[in-house]
Amino acid sequence: MTASRKWWALGGVSIASFLGCVDFTIVNTALPALQEQLQVPVDALQWVINAFLLAMSSFMVLAGRLADLYGRKRVLSLGLVVFGLASLAAGLVSHLEALVVARVLQGLACAVLYTASGAIVAQAFTPEEQGKAFGVLFGVNGVGLAAGPVLGGVLTQAFGWPWIFLINVPFVLLSLAVIACNVSESRSDEAQPRLDWAGTLLLLIGLPALVLVIVQGSHWGWQSTTTLGTLVLAVLALGVFVHVERRVTSPIIDLRLFANRRFVAAVLASFTLAVFYCVAFFMMPLYLAQVRGTDSQGTGLLLLPTTLGVALLSPWVGRLVDRKGPALLIQTGLLLFAASALLQAAFSPDTAWAYVLAAFALMGLGWACLLGPSTVLGVTAVPERFGSVAVGSLMTLHNVGGGLGLALGVGLLRHYTGTAQNVGSSAFLQGYQAVMIALTAVLFAAWLGQRWLLREAPSVARA
Repeated sequence: MTASRKWWALGGVSIASFLGCVDFTIVNTALPALQEQLQVPVDALQWVINAFLLAMSSFMVLAGRLADLYGRKRVLSLGLVVFGLASLAAGLVSHLEALVVARVLQGLACAVLYTASGAIVAQAFTPEEQGKAFGVLFGVNGVGLAAGPVLGGVLTQAFGWPWIFLINVPFVLLSLAVIACNVSESRSDEAQPRLDWAGTLLLLIGLPALVLVIVQGSHWGWQSTTTLGTLVLAVLALGVFVHVERRVTSPIIDLRLFANRRFVAAVLASFTLAVFYCVAFFMMPLYLAQVRGTDSQGTGLLLLPTTLGVALLSPWVGRLVDRKGPALLIQTGLLLFAASALLQAAFSPDTAWAYVLAAFALMGLGWACLLGPSTVLGVTAVPERFGSVAVGSLMTLHNVGGGLGLALGVGLLRHYTGTAQNVGSSAFLQGYQAVMIALTAVLFAAWLGQRWLLREAPSVARA
């Protein structure tokens, strides 16, 4: 591949990865408009995000293996087509149930966009060039995360919420064209293990069933047949999942890694990171809209201290990891998150905007301190030959943490707001404050867990 084609190829896959990152955050600022136009309660609204998260987390590892087996260019192109069609469908629906189905398809497609994009970059560039190439890819991803809330606010304000999904379609076509012309097909040279279809299916059944019980249990009645039946389904599916993962050659989550305390510390950090940012990023736009009365565009701008903090500080944090190691940064990130949650627990209808922005900025600082270092800790905790398995397991559990955390957070919020479509600002604020107090306790407990797990935890030789 010529030098110019390499960089064109990087541009094509960067657009694909950018779309996945934008779609991760663009929905949040449109949540108030979605709630108003679809006429749904807050607890039902969380499925717009959770459907995406749970589908992506269940399919992430398998998507990477499908790309290695059947061709990275082919699988990425198929993922883009599915993502484009799902985005088109999401922009045309008029009911929450149809939107949730479209978001499931988007989540499955994004699992492909994330994994295949990185694999193509690794194959296209020499080891000497990969640092620069991945720096571009991750930089574009950071811009996507930062731009999502602002873009979502602008599009919702100017054209309506469907355009946060429809805007993806022309960029999908552009990415497909660039990839078709510049990316060479590649597959893994290693012997391919059997794909863990059973584990993927069980996770896709068990996690949504568990989330459904958490969110809907109080509405159905905790002792109702529906609640108990769904809980039994979740327990059975997840129990069989653990049984399957112990026996397959290429599991989605390799349970043997949990014998390593440093890896457990990495999982705890990554899991807690996802719990906090998924819950907080769901509720912050609703606070701004329902309690403070900001419009969609204003909400997106007010969330910039969080997303820009991640995008701008992550490279600097990466250099610090090389010098100081990941442990100190992870513990700092958890304390910054706890400080942000504690400040948000004191929000009121007339809280000074400087105070609000400070809380959001602390969240961005903590996010940057946790995102990269938790991955580094997980990869360096195990022998090098298990590195890809560790990353896959870590990413899966990260997204599971986001899904379960959001379900629990919305469940606690619902205790204060009930199931009404139009929730008063006072009831919402009480729920918001309660959730932030609970998150502060969770984050402090995770910080204590980190200190205990990493105290005198032995490093593993990278061989």
